[in-house]
Amino acid sequence: MYNFQPDNDLDIIAHLGDDYEKHNDAVIPPVYLTSLHVTPKEAVGGPPRQYLYGRVNNPTVELLERKVAALERADRALAFGSGMAAITGCLLANLAAGDHVVAVDTAYGPSRMFIAEHMAKFGIEYTFIPGDDVAQFREACRPNTKVFYLESPSSMLFLLQDLRAVAALAKERGVVTMIDNSWATPLYQKPLTLGIDISIHTISKYIGGHSDIIAGIAAANEEMIKKLERVRSIYGAILGPMEAWLAIRGLRSMPLRVREHGRSALSIAQRLETHPKIARVRYPALASDPQHELAKSQMTGFTSPFSIELKCDADAAREFVKRLKCFNLGPSWGGFESMTTLPYPPGAHVRLHVGLEDTETLYADLKDSLDLI
Repeated sequence: MYNFQPDNDLDIIAHLGDDYEKHNDAVIPPVYLTSLHVTPKEAVGGPPRQYLYGRVNNPTVELLERKVAALERADRALAFGSGMAAITGCLLANLAAGDHVVAVDTAYGPSRMFIAEHMAKFGIEYTFIPGDDVAQFREACRPNTKVFYLESPSSMLFLLQDLRAVAALAKERGVVTMIDNSWATPLYQKPLTLGIDISIHTISKYIGGHSDIIAGIAAANEEMIKKLERVRSIYGAILGPMEAWLAIRGLRSMPLRVREHGRSALSIAQRLETHPKIARVRYPALASDPQHELAKSQMTGFTSPFSIELKCDADAAREFVKRLKCFNLGPSWGGFESMTTLPYPPGAHVRLHVGLEDTETLYADLKDSLDLI
C-alpha cells in the first residue's frame, strides 16, 4: 500500500504495519485483548502458529515492536511490561554466574541497584565507571567481562559515552553492549548503527509521552532477540496489549512532541546558564557543554531533561524545588507536564524536565525560586 523508505522515520511511525485491509479499514489499529489464540483442528501437526498464547506474543504488541525495530534500524524489537523489565531481561539474557559487567555509574538508579544488589545473588560481578572516556571501559574490562551497560546521556548528570569507540572496544573483547536510549529516543539516536548490540527504551517516557503507561522495549539483531524472547517468556514480562496500543498512539505524535520539548529546554537552559545562583547547567545541547561535539556526532537532536547545579547546599536546593509552582515533583519525565526531582547527591544537582507548557511561564517560575536562594 505504501512505498516505504528504510530511513524515513515519519513513514515508519505513520503507516508501517497498520495494514488497514486486515482490520476492516480501521485507521487506528485495533487492540487484541485476548490471552489465547485457538488452533484450528485442521492445523494440528502443521507448522507453528504465529499467535498462540499472550505470554509469548500478541498482534497489538507485535505492531509496536515492528515500528520501534524499524526506527532503530534493528532486525526486531521486544516489548516488556516496564522499562526495568526490558533492562533486567537484557542483562539476565547475557550474564551468568562468574561473569562481570561494566556499567555507567550515573545510569538510572534502579538499573544500578539491580546490577549491584540483585545480580550478586547470581554470582555476577560488576564495576561502575563514569563512562565519559573509553579508556575507563578498557581499564575496567576483565577476562570474564561479558556486558558493557551504557546510558547516554546518563540520568541526572547527562554524561555521554562515545558509542562508536565503546562498541569497537566491545567487539574487540567479545563483550555485549546495551544502552538505555530513552533520553534521545529512536528518532535522535540509533545506537545499533553505531555498533551497539541492544538499544533499550522506557516507553513510559517519550514514546508513550502522556504519563499514562508503564512499558519498555529492546531492539537488537535476530540472534540477540531470540535470547531475549526466551527470558521474556519464562519470566512473563511481555507488555499488555492495551499498553502497546497506547504506545502506538504515542509514537504518532512523538516527532512533534520531542521537537518542542527540545526547543523549550534549550531556550530555558541557555538563560539559566547566566543566572548568578547556578554553578553549571549540564545539557549536551548547549554549545558550552564539554561533550557537545560528541553529542552532535552521534545524535541528530536533543530532548528535554537536563540538570542544574545550584550555588547552595542540599537543604537550600530542596527549598528551591519546593518553591516551584509549574514544575511537578516526581521521579519520571517525558510527558506534557514539566517535572523536577529532589537534589542529587553529591552537591545540589536538580533535574528539570521541560514540558509543553508556555516557556516564558516556566522560566519565570524557575527564576522566581532561584532569586530566593
